[in-house]
Amino acid sequence: MEVKADGNDLPQDPTPLTTVTFGMLMRRYREEITPAKRGAPQEAARLKALEATALGRLTLVKLSHIDIRNYVEGRQKAVSASTINRELNILSHVLEVARRDWDHPITENPVALIRRPKVADARTRRLAGAGEAKRLEDAFAGCRNPLIPQVIRFAMETGMRRSEILAVRWEHVQGRTLHIPVTKTGMPRTIPLSAGALRILNALKANGGPGPFPLSANAVRLAWERVRKRARVKDLRFHDLRHEAISRFFEKGLTMPEVAAISGHRDPRMLLRYTHLRPETLADKLMGLETTGGAW
Repeated sequence: MEVKADGNDLPQDPTPLTTVTFGMLMRRYREEITPAKRGAPQEAARLKALEATALGRLTLVKLSHIDIRNYVEGRQKAVSASTINRELNILSHVLEVARRDWDHPITENPVALIRRPKVADARTRRLAGAGEAKRLEDAFAGCRNPLIPQVIRFAMETGMRRSEILAVRWEHVQGRTLHIPVTKTGMPRTIPLSAGALRILNALKANGGPGPFPLSANAVRLAWERVRKRARVKDLRFHDLRHEAISRFFEKGLTMPEVAAISGHRDPRMLLRYTHLRPETLADKLMGLETTGGAW
């Protein structure tokens, strides 16, 4: 018994697990852990919805991987695989925090036993040639806020995420480069600016203010939908502009390390998911590499 106590291997008293529900853990996590995260409002809303499910009403002593599996099977009828995986990530972390930091005697994380649904919703959408690009440009004339066209153009020039663009401050602009201190991956990066991106920033300097794009994420989202509808462009999300920009970087001849330094991707596989080269562009490139005369 002493040896087991030294190795923290004594049987734990399950009594506390009979009085604490999974929903109580989620609520505590939402109040104590979530506020320190980026995207806290979205996670808080997701946790609140999870608290109201049958999982939230289960005591920890009754919670098993079968309950989690049943929940996943039910959700698969309503939402995508990526949404389910995000929910499973949160549920798993709630239980891990409860085990490690809140001293709940949970012996096993039931979420770890669940087979995750495969995500098959990778986006390949790009602008369909010059026609869609021109229709978007023509639709800019209907924007009441002149910053909206500039935000969209800047996304096309830099491949930055919407949140990164809206967080730009003038002190981040350093000559022909832009420092991005807060990113989705948590790794700051500094990117080169194209001539088009520099023209946009120079045109906005006269507006003053701490940054060039004093807009909320929701304002940009709503304005983008209006622009897209006026342009009669279907199934094109603002985030697809990042796909477009990254693909254009490769088409201009940049190498994978160079594009990764701009986009911030640390995993080459994720970078390739954002890269959709046009066959026509590759055909033109091959024609330019053809040697004159000669045979095999």
